[in-house]
Amino acid sequence: MAEGITHLIINSPFAEPMRFWRYNREKREFSLEEGKRRPAGYIKATPDSRSFDDPGVFVEIPLVNQIRPRVKAWRESGYPGVTGMTKRLLEHWNDPEQRDASRQFFFCTLEAIETLIWLRESAATERTGIEIPSDGGAFPRICSKLATGGGKTTVMAMLIAWQILNKVAYPQDARFSKNVFVIAPGLTVKSRLQVLDPLKAENYYTDFAIVPPALGESLRQGRVVIHNWHVLSWEIDKQIAKRRSVDKRGALSDEAGKRRPKNPCLHGSLAILV
Repeated sequence: MAEGITHLIINSPFAEPMRFWRYNREKREFSLEEGKRRPAGYIKATPDSRSFDDPGVFVEIPLVNQIRPRVKAWRESGYPGVTGMTKRLLEHWNDPEQRDASRQFFFCTLEAIETLIWLRESAATERTGIEIPSDGGAFPRICSKLATGGGKTTVMAMLIAWQILNKVAYPQDARFSKNVFVIAPGLTVKSRLQVLDPLKAENYYTDFAIVPPALGESLRQGRVVIHNWHVLSWEIDKQIAKRRSVDKRGALSDEAGKRRPKNPCLHGSLAILV
């Protein structure tokens, strides 16, 4: 263990972290920072990173560190600007009496869904100066990152419930959708994510009390399709030219791809990439 660290677990998973171990590269030791949260960022390797006591250089992510305090202030103000349905869900998720002690939501889980909702439903003035960079594609993309065991599947279930229930309650609101397309990176993950389908007997909405029982029927009005990412791929002309087979089919056009029965993408749908 690195010099200076006396114990690793210093925060409760159910409350906002308020202390962390800070690494001093010059002294090559850690010191405990009290009363503040570790800034969001990542470790960048250096030529010395192969050394046991040199983890690399910390690189801050300014956008995340701008958003966090705004979401906190918005939360403490009672989530102003959200729809009645969203407010009902947020109050339900923050009520510890709605689930047993072994299935309480972690702080990071709640903060993740709160941030996604804040980006969509908070007043424009709340988000002044916050610009989510585009990757140049046709669709806006937002990333929510959680550590292993932090509740990624739970956040996805919350996201789906928030979208579908709001669309059922407010059909004309273009911010929401009843059609959700979950894209998994492999067959194993696809199998595990079947718990996101509200029509399945075993699902997270019931198991983790994500949706109040009275809203179960409304949730089932949505459509959740879970697929492996390979269903979206097809060969381009350059790949076809190298193909050695009797298959003489050409490249699939975008329009033809949209019409394929196995492609569940729908206009106005929400896509979740895992």
